[in-house]
Amino acid sequence: MQCFFNKIICGFLMLLFCSGATIAMPRWYRNAVHKAEHQMLYMISQTDVNARRCFPRTIIKPDGRIQFVNDTDWTSGFFPGSLWLVYELTGNETLAKEARKFTNRLNEIQYYTKNHDVGFMMCCSYGNALRLKPESADTLVMVNAAKSLCTRFNPEIGLIRSWDSGSWNYPVIIDNMMNLELLFWASRQTLNDNFYNIAVAHADKTLENHFRENMTSYHVVSYLPNGEVESKGTHQGYSDESAWARGQAWGLYGYTMCYRFTEKADYLNVAHEIAQYIMSNLPSNKDYVPYWDYNAPDIPQAPRDASAAAITASALLELCEYTADKKLCDKYKKYAENILKQLSSNDYLAEKDTNSGFILKHSVGSLPHKIEIDVPLNYADYYFLEALLRYRQLKGF
Repeated sequence: MQCFFNKIICGFLMLLFCSGATIAMPRWYRNAVHKAEHQMLYMISQTDVNARRCFPRTIIKPDGRIQFVNDTDWTSGFFPGSLWLVYELTGNETLAKEARKFTNRLNEIQYYTKNHDVGFMMCCSYGNALRLKPESADTLVMVNAAKSLCTRFNPEIGLIRSWDSGSWNYPVIIDNMMNLELLFWASRQTLNDNFYNIAVAHADKTLENHFRENMTSYHVVSYLPNGEVESKGTHQGYSDESAWARGQAWGLYGYTMCYRFTEKADYLNVAHEIAQYIMSNLPSNKDYVPYWDYNAPDIPQAPRDASAAAITASALLELCEYTADKKLCDKYKKYAENILKQLSSNDYLAEKDTNSGFILKHSVGSLPHKIEIDVPLNYADYYFLEALLRYRQLKGF
């Protein structure tokens, strides 16, 4: 989740500037940005920032009404985050003003301790606000959110607890890797090593227990009070031993991000290995958008998950920055480009004033629970936009 650390490849851009070279923006890219801007403005027109539930998450079938959630939903930060990212892509000040309104609705989350997702919720909203149009209170809000996340860390177990529900003793999900960015940021901001140490402890123990020999990840690993593993399995994947597509994307993104902050070789190596698994399991028809689970029994009829594809594209574009092997870096960039082209096609990119204002179609929330199947999801839109930004920065147009 590079919510507020999108890096411009300074040397490359300076070279272009000094040489007078220009790179044409591809038509598919222009079209994707144009439609994203339109869709975000359309969604704003349907959304009341003052409503108790004001954050668009998905649509409700069969009529396609927007499902709105409140500030404590784990996805609440993605809509304001998407507004910030489209503002960055287009310069449309209306989007920046709306992004600030919805960001400020999350102010109380800085004290929220009931789930591990405050990283998602705050980095995507306040994190982007800090980066693009900061206000005086933003930094303190983020630091307080990091403190709240730390309350879920058990030093005996060495991990941040993911959920408080279910039959597990101490469940930790692969998604939780994404929230470590908030802690790494807070450590740099405050010079407090505790944030950093908690993030590293979590990343290290997740690396120790979450991955199989082929570098696919379990979704849920639960621990006993002494820190030993209680169980390994899934909650949203096909089976305990299957490779849930979005889980693999979370792992790739999470360890790439961890390397950015730590430069620990183990994190970079695991990111490369996850990337190789994903790219080696390309759907047979070259769609570049994975099925919801790589081991789904009904492939090729199984639903695709655009959210997993978008997260993967964004992660690969960052990973190539840390890849010394130029051929491998180019491979990552090309794979990410193919994902973005696919997501920007008519198969996945919504037409204007359709899809209830969401940008992408065809994502899957939790198929085993029959929730959010073949629908738009706000986090698919967010990581698609982030990937478009990273692609533009790498290409220099």
